[in-house]
Amino acid sequence: VQLQASGGGLAQPGGSLTISCTVSGSIWNINDMKWYRQVPGKERELVAGFAVHGSVEHYADSVKGRFAIARDYRNNVAHLQMNNLNLEDTAVYYCNGNKGQDSYWGQGTQVTVSS
Repeated sequence: VQLQASGGGLAQPGGSLTISCTVSGSIWNINDMKWYRQVPGKERELVAGFAVHGSVEHYADSVKGRFAIARDYRNNVAHLQMNNLNLEDTAVYYCNGNKGQDSYWGQGTQVTVSS
């Protein structure tokens, strides 16, 4: 299983960006998908995630009401739609997929929020 991250970029405060995570083969090969973010010098932070085989989603308090997960199972991809961005959202974002004890990571994608 391989995860390919895409999207991100530069946005102004209050703006929007989307990051995507595509699963090689089939998204059904993993049980859950999560997005983390990391700022230099800080620990990686769990931002959002969902159960592939169910409807459960979870969001960090810092992004609730602003970030939303969109699933596209036909194309084996999930998107993290990020709205009303603020400066504190600047980070490298990583997608992560898990199945049992196996954990897969996509490459990081930079999100920069700046005026």
